[in-house]
Amino acid sequence: MKNTKVYLEIVKQLREMITIDGLKTGDKIPSERELSERLNFGRSSVREALRALELLGLIETRRGEGTFIRDFRGHQLVQLLSTFILQDEKAKRDVFETKNFIEMDCLRLALQRIDNESMENLIEWAKKTNSIHDDDFFYRIMEMADNHLFLRMWLILKEYYYSLDFHHVEYRREDYLLLLEALAEKDVVKTLSAYRKLRNLSVF
Repeated sequence: MKNTKVYLEIVKQLREMITIDGLKTGDKIPSERELSERLNFGRSSVREALRALELLGLIETRRGEGTFIRDFRGHQLVQLLSTFILQDEKAKRDVFETKNFIEMDCLRLALQRIDNESMENLIEWAKKTNSIHDDDFFYRIMEMADNHLFLRMWLILKEYYYSLDFHHVEYRREDYLLLLEALAEKDVVKTLSAYRKLRNLSVF
């Protein structure tokens, strides 16, 4: 949750900076180092925020040239989601439900595409990391699923999910490991069952 708040704050300040500086689509934004100094955030946090914004298609990095605005202020999907979600209680529940379905679909894709070495590395990471952050865990699953459209949708929904008044849930390491064991066995039924256990969902 803390990492997500940092990400959202960087995005918010970056939006404000773009407005204040009068930047528009096609303009170059300051470097990662300059943004870190100007926004007063660590470079690693700024880098992650920029990476997420690039995956969302809001900025683009050109090798040897820098990072440029694609359609930051006029991003229709984000605007529509914002209006839709903030005005409708059912829509808030839909965010959580849709995010879950995307995660399950990516687990299905990961079952087909993951190799043994990547699986072993993920299990090793889950066992050794101090605490498993849910976003970090599922971002790795999204990478294994190798579907950028799912990843973009998930990032958008995740941003709104944390901005809503949902009770933050702490998940157990044991449940993450149970899910990874099912993935390693390439058993779709066990994998989805382990996911529902992690998220405390009824069968649907």
